Amino acid sequence: MKPPLGRTLLRLFTVQGSWNYERMQGVGVGVAEEPLLRDLAVSRSAAAYRAAVARAAHFFNAHPYLCGMAVGAAARAEHDGTPPDQVERLRTALCGPLGSLGDRLVWAGWLPLNSGLALVGVSLGLGWWTVVGFLALYNAGHVALRWWALRAGWARGMRVAEALRQPVLQRAAAVVGPGMALAMGAALPLAAGYLGGPFPGWARALVAGVAGVGLVLLRLPRLGVTGLRFGLGVVAMALVVGWAWR
Repeated sequence: MKPPLGRTLLRLFTVQGSWNYERMQGVGVGVAEEPLLRDLAVSRSAAAYRAAVARAAHFFNAHPYLCGMAVGAAARAEHDGTPPDQVERLRTALCGPLGSLGDRLVWAGWLPLNSGLALVGVSLGLGWWTVVGFLALYNAGHVALRWWALRAGWARGMRVAEALRQPVLQRAAAVVGPGMALAMGAALPLAAGYLGGPFPGWARALVAGVAGVGLVLLRLPRLGVTGLRFGLGVVAMALVVGWAWR
């Protein structure tokens, strides 16, 4: 049997379209898994197919780029005749690891890495080519991750934990973090210089002074100052000063 992985991959892009507080991503995951379960109606019965689809739509919450691993693994387990309670436990057990790994690999690594590189490109005058490069590189990486996760889940079924221990995946998580730090470290001064270029020297010094005050206040937790409060205060002051300047 050649599984319709391509159709499932396309549906995985909409997995959060039916997000809700009762099942989180469950309904979207069930919709994505359904093409992989259709053959159950032929190999077993229509009742087995309907029951498997219903289980696929139960509660699930993990990183959207890696939930395909749970989709593929659960569908393969259904085809292998795994008892329903074990399929449910598999889905539940995958929520935490897939969520943690995805957050570390994508939200704290791949996305800020590409964002930092884009800021560097804009600051160096590359213009719209930077935006095109960001969209191409980021989306190529995340689509590849989705496809790998789906195939790994389908190939291993109940043994899907083996995929999470692959050295390549672990090395990627270890490399993307320092890469993100390097890209953002280079982007911050370049972006500050690029954005502050049109302003006179006293204005740039004022902004630097405000940033320094904010840093000191945030390092004193007993004052109760948070980044959000300080930022809103600065915006309010800027609005008042701007109105008075007019």
